[in-house]
Amino acid sequence: MAWEVSPRRARAVLITLSLAAFAFITTELLPVGLLTHIAPDLDRSRSQVGLLVSGYAVVVVLASVPLARLTQRIPRRHLLGATMLLFAAANAAAALAPTYAVLAGSRLATALAQALFWSVATATVIGPFPVAVRGRVVALFATGATLAPVLGVPLGTWLGQQAGWRVAFAVLAGVGLVIAAGVVVLLPSYPPAAGGAARGTAPDGRRFAVLLIATALGIGGFMTLQTYITPFLLDISGFADAALAPLLFASGAAGVLGTLAAARTLDTWPIASLVTPLSIGTAALFGMYALGTLRHGTVAFLAGIGLAYAAFGSAVQNRMLQLAPGSTDIASAGVSTAFNAGIAGGSLLGGALLPTSGARPLALAGGLLTLVALALLAVDTRPRPAAGSAPTTVRPARQTRTQAAGRTCPDQAR
Repeated sequence: MAWEVSPRRARAVLITLSLAAFAFITTELLPVGLLTHIAPDLDRSRSQVGLLVSGYAVVVVLASVPLARLTQRIPRRHLLGATMLLFAAANAAAALAPTYAVLAGSRLATALAQALFWSVATATVIGPFPVAVRGRVVALFATGATLAPVLGVPLGTWLGQQAGWRVAFAVLAGVGLVIAAGVVVLLPSYPPAAGGAARGTAPDGRRFAVLLIATALGIGGFMTLQTYITPFLLDISGFADAALAPLLFASGAAGVLGTLAAARTLDTWPIASLVTPLSIGTAALFGMYALGTLRHGTVAFLAGIGLAYAAFGSAVQNRMLQLAPGSTDIASAGVSTAFNAGIAGGSLLGGALLPTSGARPLALAGGLLTLVALALLAVDTRPRPAAGSAPTTVRPARQTRTQAAGRTCPDQAR
């Protein structure tokens, strides 16, 4: 361990930053649940309100790596505390926004805070824990983000339906203030380079690049449908507006199960932990396209998408900690960029298809994107030796480096 902290304090930091992740993901996705309430109040179309998600993601894409580089030397307690204060202020501005333009501006400010948060939070959380259990800790940290669709978005949707969408953003502003105080009190002040997870455990620039591309494609596939899941459920599946919150809860609950399942596999089978969720998500997206008019089938497929999205996100973060070719902060910023490139691309694709084709083709387009991501990861892992194979297996001389990487993490092929 590169810097000393008691196990109790390390767990407290884990919980606090997991709550921060919960707040950020809730804020990012809340317009999805409140789409039909924000649009008429601000006299905008559903597609325009959907741009609040894609625009948010574009800012994260553009800002993550530059902000990570600019803040490399700032102690994480100060940096993350200021980040949460910005989060709180931006959500307060959203709650008071008199126009669509002001709401969009507040969302961009929140996106800047999120870009910085995801660039440094993973390595900050993981640093105090032994390498052998980091996959499990990554999954526990990801539980906060996973619970956002289970509790945050459904509760925000319900609150917006009952008291107005502005109240939901005001509550998030208060949550941000509480988390900011927790970060300042609990997080030790230490040089960022001293963190125990400051470097990857098995650096590989090529595989890291493949991971980023597959992440952008996979997340883009999920978000092509997820950004506009409300119109899909209302217009294609025929659910009533009151059913939206329970349906989003079901999807998020499946995500929690996916994250908990990933906690058991990330340290042992990092590749399988990437490929399996993408396989499930692809099947569920195609199922939504084919059988989305059947309500019971829709519920099952929606749960499959939620499980796959959450488990895939945890697996990507864990893999980043292994493959990061340099600083894990910069690598994490790269992963955040890939995630949000996928979110922005999926949201824009869905927004382009929705007015002309309706909501149903969004599931097909999303499934095709996740299928490409799945194929990319499968091809990249094909040359890896089978688990337990002898290291003396005859290979061409040019593959010696790959063999060495395989011995660093022998079960990557699983």
